[in-house]
Amino acid sequence: MESLIITIKVIISFFCSYMLLSHLHLTTLNPTAFALEDCQFPAVFNLGDSNSDTGGLASSLIAPTPPYGETFFGMPEGRFSDGRLIIDFLANSVGHPFLSAYLDSVGTNFSYGANFATASSTIRLPNSVIPRGGFSPFFLDIQYMQLMRLKFRSRLIRQRGGIFASLLPKDEYFPKALYTFDIGQNDLGEGFFANKTIKEVNASVPDIITKFSTNIQKIYDLGARLFWIHNTGPIGCLPYILANFPSAQKDEVGCAKSYNEVAQYFNHQLKEATVQLRKDLPLAAFTYVDIYSVKYSLYKEPKKYGFEFPLVACCGFGGKYNYSSSAGCGTTVTVNGSQIFVGSCKNPSVRVNWDGVHYTEAANKFVFDKISTGAFSDPTLPLKHACHRI
Repeated sequence: MESLIITIKVIISFFCSYMLLSHLHLTTLNPTAFALEDCQFPAVFNLGDSNSDTGGLASSLIAPTPPYGETFFGMPEGRFSDGRLIIDFLANSVGHPFLSAYLDSVGTNFSYGANFATASSTIRLPNSVIPRGGFSPFFLDIQYMQLMRLKFRSRLIRQRGGIFASLLPKDEYFPKALYTFDIGQNDLGEGFFANKTIKEVNASVPDIITKFSTNIQKIYDLGARLFWIHNTGPIGCLPYILANFPSAQKDEVGCAKSYNEVAQYFNHQLKEATVQLRKDLPLAAFTYVDIYSVKYSLYKEPKKYGFEFPLVACCGFGGKYNYSSSAGCGTTVTVNGSQIFVGSCKNPSVRVNWDGVHYTEAANKFVFDKISTGAFSDPTLPLKHACHRI
Protein backbone atom coordinates (compact mmCIF):
# COMPACT_ATOMS: atom_id res chain seq x y z
CA MET A 1 0.00 0.00 0.00
CA GLU A 2 2.81 2.38 0.91
CA SER A 3 4.61 1.71 -2.37
CA LEU A 4 1.39 2.42 -4.28
CA ILE A 5 1.04 5.82 -2.58
CA ILE A 6 4.64 6.68 -3.43
CA THR A 7 4.06 5.67 -7.04
CA ILE A 8 0.95 7.89 -7.26
CA LYS A 9 2.84 10.84 -5.79
CA VAL A 10 5.63 10.40 -8.34
CA ILE A 11 3.11 10.30 -11.18
CA ILE A 12 1.35 13.45 -9.93
CA SER A 13 4.68 15.25 -9.51
CA PHE A 14 5.76 14.26 -13.02
CA PHE A 15 2.43 15.41 -14.49
CA CYS A 16 2.59 18.80 -12.75
CA SER A 17 6.17 19.34 -13.94
CA TYR A 18 5.18 18.40 -17.48
CA MET A 19 2.26 20.86 -17.46
CA LEU A 20 4.45 23.66 -16.11
CA LEU A 21 7.12 23.08 -18.75
CA SER A 22 4.48 22.91 -21.48
CA HIS A 23 3.04 26.22 -20.35
CA LEU A 24 6.45 27.86 -20.26
CA HIS A 25 7.24 26.50 -23.74
CA LEU A 26 3.99 27.79 -25.20
CA THR A 27 4.30 31.24 -23.67
CA THR A 28 7.89 31.50 -24.86
CA LEU A 29 6.84 30.69 -28.40
CA ASN A 30 3.78 32.91 -28.23
CA PRO A 31 3.97 35.79 -25.73
CA THR A 32 0.29 36.58 -26.35
CA ALA A 33 -0.73 33.13 -25.11
CA PHE A 34 -1.03 34.52 -21.59
CA ALA A 35 -2.84 37.60 -20.36
CA LEU A 36 -0.83 40.79 -19.94
CA GLU A 37 -1.97 43.83 -18.04
CA ASP A 38 -2.53 46.96 -20.09
CA CYS A 39 0.26 49.47 -19.72
CA GLN A 40 -0.24 52.86 -18.14
CA PHE A 41 2.05 55.36 -19.84
CA PRO A 42 1.99 58.58 -17.79
CA ALA A 43 3.79 60.41 -20.59
CA VAL A 44 4.99 60.03 -24.18
CA PHE A 45 8.26 61.51 -25.44
CA ASN A 46 8.73 61.50 -29.20
CA LEU A 47 11.89 62.03 -31.24
CA GLY A 48 11.82 62.15 -35.01
CA ASP A 49 11.32 64.05 -38.25
CA SER A 50 8.34 65.43 -40.18
CA ASN A 51 6.51 62.12 -39.96
CA SER A 52 5.89 62.98 -36.31
CA ASP A 53 6.56 66.73 -36.02
CA THR A 54 3.63 68.43 -34.26
CA GLY A 55 5.03 71.95 -34.45
CA GLY A 56 8.77 71.93 -33.83
CA LEU A 57 9.92 73.30 -37.17
CA ALA A 58 6.91 75.62 -37.34
CA SER A 59 7.86 77.14 -33.98
CA SER A 60 11.49 77.63 -34.83
CA LEU A 61 12.21 78.01 -38.54
CA ILE A 62 9.51 77.32 -41.14
CA ALA A 63 5.77 77.07 -40.57
CA PRO A 64 3.45 75.26 -42.99
CA THR A 65 0.82 77.44 -44.65
CA PRO A 66 -2.72 76.66 -45.89
CA PRO A 67 -3.95 74.17 -46.98
CA TYR A 68 -1.87 72.26 -44.43
CA GLY A 69 -4.03 71.17 -41.53
CA GLU A 70 -7.30 71.73 -43.37
CA THR A 71 -8.87 68.30 -42.81
CA PHE A 72 -8.84 68.13 -39.02
CA PHE A 73 -7.66 71.45 -37.62
CA GLY A 74 -9.17 73.74 -40.25
CA MET A 75 -5.86 75.63 -40.34
CA PRO A 76 -2.10 74.94 -40.28
CA GLU A 77 -1.20 73.42 -36.92
CA GLY A 78 2.51 72.78 -37.29
CA ARG A 79 2.07 69.43 -39.01
CA PHE A 80 3.19 68.65 -42.55
CA SER A 81 -0.06 66.95 -43.47
CA ASP A 82 -3.69 67.85 -44.01
CA GLY A 83 -4.44 66.71 -40.46
CA ARG A 84 -3.30 64.36 -37.73
CA LEU A 85 -0.15 62.27 -37.71
CA ILE A 86 0.54 58.77 -36.41
CA ILE A 87 1.93 60.26 -33.18
CA ASP A 88 -1.36 62.14 -32.65
CA PHE A 89 -3.37 58.94 -32.84
CA LEU A 90 -0.83 57.19 -30.63
CA ALA A 91 -0.96 59.85 -27.91
CA ASN A 92 -4.76 59.81 -27.88
CA SER A 93 -4.86 56.01 -27.75
CA VAL A 94 -2.83 55.93 -24.52
CA GLY A 95 -5.03 58.57 -22.92
CA HIS A 96 -3.19 61.82 -23.62
CA PRO A 97 -3.88 64.97 -25.64
CA PHE A 98 -1.71 65.77 -28.66
CA LEU A 99 1.94 66.23 -27.72
CA SER A 100 3.22 69.78 -27.52
CA ALA A 101 6.33 70.54 -29.53
CA TYR A 102 9.31 71.14 -27.25
CA LEU A 103 10.31 74.17 -29.31
CA ASP A 104 6.87 75.79 -29.02
CA SER A 105 6.91 78.37 -26.24
CA VAL A 106 3.28 79.48 -26.46
CA GLY A 107 0.39 77.60 -24.87
CA THR A 108 2.31 74.36 -24.39
CA ASN A 109 1.80 71.69 -21.75
CA PHE A 110 4.51 69.09 -21.14
CA SER A 111 2.90 67.41 -18.13
CA TYR A 112 2.07 64.32 -20.20
CA GLY A 113 5.12 64.35 -22.47
CA ALA A 114 6.80 66.34 -25.22
CA ASN A 115 7.61 66.11 -28.90
CA PHE A 116 11.21 66.81 -29.92
CA ALA A 117 10.70 65.92 -33.59
CA THR A 118 11.20 68.54 -36.26
CA ALA A 119 10.59 68.24 -39.98
CA SER A 120 13.74 67.59 -42.04
CA SER A 121 15.57 66.12 -39.04
CA THR A 122 18.20 63.44 -39.48
CA ILE A 123 19.92 60.92 -37.24
CA ARG A 124 23.40 62.13 -38.17
CA LEU A 125 24.57 65.73 -38.36
CA PRO A 126 23.48 66.87 -41.85
CA ASN A 127 25.91 68.51 -44.24
CA SER A 128 23.75 71.62 -44.63
CA VAL A 129 20.97 73.04 -42.49
CA ILE A 130 18.17 75.57 -42.88
CA PRO A 131 18.41 78.35 -44.06
CA ARG A 132 21.50 77.44 -46.10
CA GLY A 133 20.37 73.88 -46.77
CA GLY A 134 17.34 71.69 -46.65
CA PHE A 135 17.76 69.94 -43.30
CA SER A 136 16.85 70.76 -39.73
CA PRO A 137 19.61 71.71 -37.29
CA PHE A 138 17.75 69.66 -34.67
CA PHE A 139 19.19 66.28 -35.57
CA LEU A 140 18.88 63.35 -33.16
CA ASP A 141 21.83 64.35 -30.93
CA ILE A 142 20.19 67.72 -30.33
CA GLN A 143 16.80 66.15 -29.65
CA TYR A 144 18.45 63.98 -27.00
CA MET A 145 20.00 67.07 -25.42
CA GLN A 146 16.59 68.77 -25.37
CA LEU A 147 15.10 65.74 -23.62
CA MET A 148 17.89 65.85 -21.06
CA ARG A 149 17.27 69.56 -20.52
CA LEU A 150 13.54 69.03 -20.10
CA LYS A 151 14.09 66.37 -17.46
CA PHE A 152 16.55 68.51 -15.51
CA ARG A 153 14.46 71.69 -15.69
CA SER A 154 11.21 69.88 -14.88
CA ARG A 155 12.68 68.52 -11.67
CA LEU A 156 14.04 71.93 -10.68
CA ILE A 157 10.86 73.87 -11.42
CA ARG A 158 8.60 71.30 -9.77
CA GLN A 159 10.72 71.55 -6.61
CA ARG A 160 10.36 75.33 -6.65
CA GLY A 161 6.63 75.20 -7.32
CA GLY A 162 4.73 78.04 -8.92
CA ILE A 163 2.45 78.39 -11.91
CA PHE A 164 4.68 76.44 -14.32
CA ALA A 165 5.17 73.34 -12.14
CA SER A 166 1.87 71.78 -13.20
CA LEU A 167 2.81 72.08 -16.89
CA LEU A 168 5.87 69.85 -16.57
CA PRO A 169 6.19 66.05 -16.21
CA LYS A 170 6.72 64.59 -12.78
CA ASP A 171 10.10 63.03 -12.15
CA GLU A 172 8.61 59.55 -11.75
CA TYR A 173 7.05 59.78 -15.22
CA PHE A 174 10.36 59.51 -17.07
CA PRO A 175 11.10 55.81 -16.39
CA LYS A 176 7.46 54.84 -17.00
CA ALA A 177 6.93 56.92 -20.14
CA LEU A 178 6.82 55.57 -23.70
CA TYR A 179 9.68 56.83 -25.88
CA THR A 180 8.75 56.80 -29.56
CA PHE A 181 11.06 57.18 -32.56
CA ASP A 182 10.39 57.80 -36.25
CA ILE A 183 13.54 59.05 -37.93
CA GLY A 184 15.99 58.05 -40.67
CA GLN A 185 14.18 58.84 -43.91
CA ASN A 186 16.01 62.14 -44.31
CA ASP A 187 19.41 60.53 -43.80
CA LEU A 188 18.70 58.44 -46.89
CA GLY A 189 17.19 61.40 -48.75
CA GLU A 190 20.27 63.52 -48.04
CA GLY A 191 22.42 60.95 -49.78
CA PHE A 192 20.09 60.63 -52.78
CA PHE A 193 19.90 64.39 -53.34
CA ALA A 194 23.66 64.77 -52.91
CA ASN A 195 23.92 62.68 -56.11
CA LYS A 196 25.37 59.70 -54.30
CA THR A 197 24.91 56.34 -55.91
CA ILE A 198 22.64 53.72 -54.41
CA LYS A 199 25.75 51.81 -53.36
CA GLU A 200 27.17 54.89 -51.62
CA VAL A 201 23.94 55.56 -49.73
CA ASN A 202 23.82 51.91 -48.66
CA ALA A 203 27.38 52.22 -47.42
CA SER A 204 26.35 55.08 -45.12
CA VAL A 205 23.62 53.05 -43.39
CA PRO A 206 25.75 51.23 -40.79
CA ASP A 207 27.10 54.52 -39.45
CA ILE A 208 23.60 56.03 -39.38
CA ILE A 209 22.36 53.06 -37.36
CA THR A 210 25.35 53.27 -35.01
CA LYS A 211 24.51 56.91 -34.30
CA PHE A 212 20.89 55.90 -33.62
CA SER A 213 21.92 53.17 -31.18
CA THR A 214 24.28 55.55 -29.39
CA ASN A 215 21.41 57.95 -28.78
CA ILE A 216 19.16 55.14 -27.55
CA GLN A 217 21.86 54.22 -25.03
CA LYS A 218 22.10 57.83 -23.85
CA ILE A 219 18.33 58.13 -23.53
CA TYR A 220 18.33 54.87 -21.56
CA ASP A 221 20.94 56.40 -19.26
CA LEU A 222 18.52 59.27 -18.62
CA GLY A 223 16.09 56.71 -17.21
CA ALA A 224 14.04 55.68 -20.26
CA ARG A 225 12.96 52.03 -20.28
CA LEU A 226 10.14 51.71 -22.81
CA PHE A 227 11.06 52.18 -26.47
CA TRP A 228 8.71 52.11 -29.50
CA ILE A 229 10.83 52.30 -32.69
CA HIS A 230 9.40 52.77 -36.19
CA ASN A 231 11.41 51.65 -39.17
CA THR A 232 11.41 53.84 -42.28
CA GLY A 233 8.76 53.74 -45.00
CA PRO A 234 9.01 52.94 -48.72
CA ILE A 235 10.79 56.12 -49.76
CA GLY A 236 10.79 54.96 -53.39
CA CYS A 237 7.00 55.31 -53.50
CA LEU A 238 6.99 59.01 -52.61
CA PRO A 239 6.34 61.50 -55.43
CA TYR A 240 9.36 63.62 -54.51
CA ILE A 241 11.60 60.64 -55.26
CA LEU A 242 9.67 59.49 -58.32
CA ALA A 243 9.61 62.99 -59.85
CA ASN A 244 13.27 63.78 -59.16
CA PHE A 245 14.65 60.41 -60.23
CA PRO A 246 12.46 59.49 -63.23
CA SER A 247 14.92 57.00 -64.71
CA ALA A 248 14.82 54.74 -61.65
CA GLN A 249 13.58 51.22 -62.37
CA LYS A 250 10.02 50.75 -61.15
CA ASP A 251 8.60 47.77 -59.32
CA GLU A 252 5.20 46.17 -60.02
CA VAL A 253 3.27 48.99 -58.32
CA GLY A 254 5.27 51.86 -59.83
CA CYS A 255 7.66 52.63 -56.95
CA ALA A 256 11.36 53.28 -57.49
CA LYS A 257 12.74 49.83 -56.78
CA SER A 258 16.36 50.58 -55.86
CA TYR A 259 15.36 53.42 -53.53
CA ASN A 260 13.01 51.12 -51.66
CA GLU A 261 15.78 48.55 -51.44
CA VAL A 262 17.92 51.10 -49.61
CA ALA A 263 15.05 51.68 -47.17
CA GLN A 264 14.75 47.91 -46.68
CA TYR A 265 18.46 47.63 -45.99
CA PHE A 266 18.20 50.47 -43.46
CA ASN A 267 15.31 48.63 -41.82
CA HIS A 268 17.23 45.37 -41.69
CA GLN A 269 20.12 47.10 -39.97
CA LEU A 270 17.77 48.91 -37.60
CA LYS A 271 16.10 45.66 -36.58
CA GLU A 272 19.47 44.04 -35.96
CA ALA A 273 20.45 47.03 -33.84
CA THR A 274 17.24 46.72 -31.85
CA VAL A 275 17.99 43.06 -31.16
CA GLN A 276 21.43 44.04 -29.91
CA LEU A 277 20.00 46.82 -27.75
CA ARG A 278 17.75 44.26 -26.05
CA LYS A 279 20.84 42.26 -25.15
CA ASP A 280 22.82 45.29 -24.00
CA LEU A 281 19.95 46.86 -22.05
CA PRO A 282 17.98 43.95 -20.56
CA LEU A 283 15.98 46.19 -18.21
CA ALA A 284 14.36 47.98 -21.16
CA ALA A 285 11.45 46.93 -23.39
CA PHE A 286 12.02 47.49 -27.12
CA THR A 287 9.27 47.29 -29.73
CA TYR A 288 10.41 47.39 -33.36
CA VAL A 289 7.52 48.48 -35.59
CA ASP A 290 7.40 47.60 -39.29
CA ILE A 291 5.97 50.81 -40.70
CA TYR A 292 7.38 49.93 -44.14
CA SER A 293 5.11 46.94 -44.72
CA VAL A 294 1.96 48.78 -43.69
CA LYS A 295 2.70 51.79 -45.86
CA TYR A 296 3.68 49.67 -48.83
CA SER A 297 0.31 47.89 -48.66
CA LEU A 298 -1.30 51.25 -49.48
CA TYR A 299 0.61 51.33 -52.78
CA LYS A 300 0.14 47.66 -53.54
CA GLU A 301 -3.60 47.40 -52.84
CA PRO A 302 -5.01 50.92 -52.49
CA LYS A 303 -8.56 50.04 -53.57
CA LYS A 304 -8.76 47.27 -51.00
CA TYR A 305 -8.33 49.86 -48.28
CA GLY A 306 -10.43 52.63 -49.82
CA PHE A 307 -7.67 54.73 -51.40
CA GLU A 308 -6.86 55.88 -54.91
CA PHE A 309 -3.92 57.34 -56.88
CA PRO A 310 -1.37 56.44 -54.17
CA LEU A 311 1.64 57.66 -56.15
CA VAL A 312 0.13 61.08 -56.86
CA ALA A 313 0.35 63.98 -54.41
CA CYS A 314 -2.97 65.41 -53.25
CA CYS A 315 -1.53 68.91 -52.77
CA GLY A 316 0.91 69.70 -55.53
CA PHE A 317 1.36 70.88 -59.09
CA GLY A 318 2.64 69.44 -62.34
CA GLY A 319 3.65 66.20 -63.96
CA LYS A 320 2.69 62.59 -63.60
CA TYR A 321 2.95 62.66 -59.81
CA ASN A 322 1.46 66.13 -59.26
CA TYR A 323 4.72 67.18 -57.65
CA SER A 324 7.37 69.77 -58.37
CA SER A 325 10.06 70.99 -55.99
CA SER A 326 9.55 74.49 -57.41
CA ALA A 327 5.78 74.48 -56.82
CA GLY A 328 5.23 73.13 -53.33
CA CYS A 329 1.92 72.71 -51.54
CA GLY A 330 0.58 76.06 -50.39
CA THR A 331 2.69 78.16 -52.74
CA THR A 332 1.70 80.23 -55.78
CA VAL A 333 3.05 79.58 -59.26
CA THR A 334 2.81 81.54 -62.48
CA VAL A 335 1.43 79.68 -65.48
CA ASN A 336 0.98 81.53 -68.79
CA GLY A 337 0.95 84.83 -66.93
CA SER A 338 -1.64 83.72 -64.39
CA GLN A 339 -1.10 83.16 -60.69
CA ILE A 340 -2.18 79.70 -59.55
CA PHE A 341 -2.43 78.66 -55.91
CA VAL A 342 -1.11 75.15 -55.28
CA GLY A 343 -3.98 73.72 -53.26
CA SER A 344 -5.25 70.32 -52.23
CA CYS A 345 -7.25 67.74 -54.13
CA LYS A 346 -11.01 67.45 -53.70
CA ASN A 347 -11.03 64.50 -51.33
CA PRO A 348 -7.87 63.95 -49.25
CA SER A 349 -9.65 61.21 -47.28
CA VAL A 350 -9.12 58.75 -50.16
CA ARG A 351 -5.56 59.79 -50.95
CA VAL A 352 -2.33 58.34 -49.58
CA ASN A 353 0.18 61.09 -50.24
CA TRP A 354 -0.43 64.65 -49.15
CA ASP A 355 2.31 66.90 -50.57
CA GLY A 356 4.77 64.61 -52.33
CA VAL A 357 6.73 63.79 -49.18
CA HIS A 358 4.21 63.27 -46.38
CA TYR A 359 1.09 61.18 -45.85
CA THR A 360 -2.51 62.30 -45.51
CA GLU A 361 -4.37 62.08 -42.23
CA ALA A 362 -6.39 59.20 -43.69
CA ALA A 363 -3.23 57.25 -44.49
CA ASN A 364 -1.73 58.07 -41.09
CA LYS A 365 -4.82 56.74 -39.33
CA PHE A 366 -4.75 53.60 -41.46
CA VAL A 367 -1.13 52.98 -40.51
CA PHE A 368 -1.72 53.61 -36.82
CA ASP A 369 -4.74 51.30 -36.72
CA LYS A 370 -2.58 48.54 -38.19
CA ILE A 371 0.55 48.97 -36.07
CA SER A 372 -1.27 49.48 -32.77
CA THR A 373 -2.49 45.87 -32.86
CA GLY A 374 1.03 44.47 -32.62
CA ALA A 375 0.65 42.54 -35.88
CA PHE A 376 3.61 44.43 -37.37
CA SER A 377 5.70 44.57 -34.21
CA ASP A 378 8.64 42.60 -32.86
CA PRO A 379 7.77 41.28 -30.34
CA THR A 380 4.17 40.84 -31.49
CA LEU A 381 2.64 42.88 -28.71
CA PRO A 382 0.04 45.61 -29.21
CA LEU A 383 0.80 49.17 -28.21
CA LYS A 384 -1.11 48.78 -24.94
CA HIS A 385 1.35 46.04 -23.90
CA ALA A 386 4.56 47.79 -25.01
CA CYS A 387 5.72 48.13 -21.40
CA HIS A 388 6.29 44.39 -21.07
CA ARG A 389 9.67 42.75 -21.67
CA ILE A 390 9.20 39.51 -23.59
